[in-house]
Amino acid sequence: MATSTTKALAGGEPPRPSPRGGGDAPRRRGALLHRLDIKGAPYAFVAPFFIVFAAFSFYPLIYTSWISLHDVELATLDVMDWVAFDNYVDLWGDSRFWNALQNTITIGVISTVPQLMMALGMAHLLNYRMRASLFFRVASLVPYATSVAAAALVFTMIFERDFGMINWALGSVGIDPVDWEADKWPAQIAISTIVIWRWTGYNALLYLAAMQAIPADRYEAASLDGASRWQQFLHVTVPGIRSTIVFTIVLSTIGATQLFGEPLIFGQGPNGVTGGADNQYQTLGLLLYEEGWKNYQMGRSATVAWAMFMLLVLVFVVQRVVKRLRSRTS
Repeated sequence: MATSTTKALAGGEPPRPSPRGGGDAPRRRGALLHRLDIKGAPYAFVAPFFIVFAAFSFYPLIYTSWISLHDVELATLDVMDWVAFDNYVDLWGDSRFWNALQNTITIGVISTVPQLMMALGMAHLLNYRMRASLFFRVASLVPYATSVAAAALVFTMIFERDFGMINWALGSVGIDPVDWEADKWPAQIAISTIVIWRWTGYNALLYLAAMQAIPADRYEAASLDGASRWQQFLHVTVPGIRSTIVFTIVLSTIGATQLFGEPLIFGQGPNGVTGGADNQYQTLGLLLYEEGWKNYQMGRSATVAWAMFMLLVLVFVVQRVVKRLRSRTS
């Protein structure tokens, strides 16, 4: 097909000039629409997912908040008596709530701090070239892949008072056996050990992936400046994976707040729900379960759930404030 320029050269009708560059306008509009299509494609693709995610996320929050304002029993969820904020007032004055909150914080600290420090050291070792590195990386994920029920049962037998391996080892060096389940701090240490064993390898692989993204020239420059491996770890590795460290801290904080399976199975029976005979290791998750599925008080159970949610929000706000203060001072 001959173009207008070819027709003009052949003696045909000369091309008509477009007024004010009108010939380029359609092409510009087409290019603009094409660019908008390309930029808007990811949003159009993920929008349905976020709509479904928001529906399934906000509905439980709204529903539990509504239940927390009523007196509701598990057997008759359709019968609600409006009590306004009485459940929150009762929870504020309940000593079990403050005990569960304290246990949640102490178990969270005891399990999170050693866990992340061990994961950081393990990732630092795996980051170096070593034989069978793939085997060690896969092996570090085995505890994470293990069922929480199986892990808790094994550690319960290890920490058993009369025939447990830990008390056998203590007895071999002349130390009296410890009642790990009955005493407060031994029970919390035992539960924290289960959490540490399950999550250290997972966090180590997260740190390892972040370490491998650090450019090698940073280590070369630090080595030329005379920095030792420890100094390179402190001044190159840790700053390079700071965002990943913050992510694991947030993830571990959420997990510690929702701790449920480990203390439940560690109790080996009715004491598992109450966190021991004296509630010595009852967490907020266990208190929520006790109120709702043992005492059949779903209104109080929803109140505990909202207290856990507000605790996470408070931790997030404090973290953001500390981050802003540090950025201002630096």
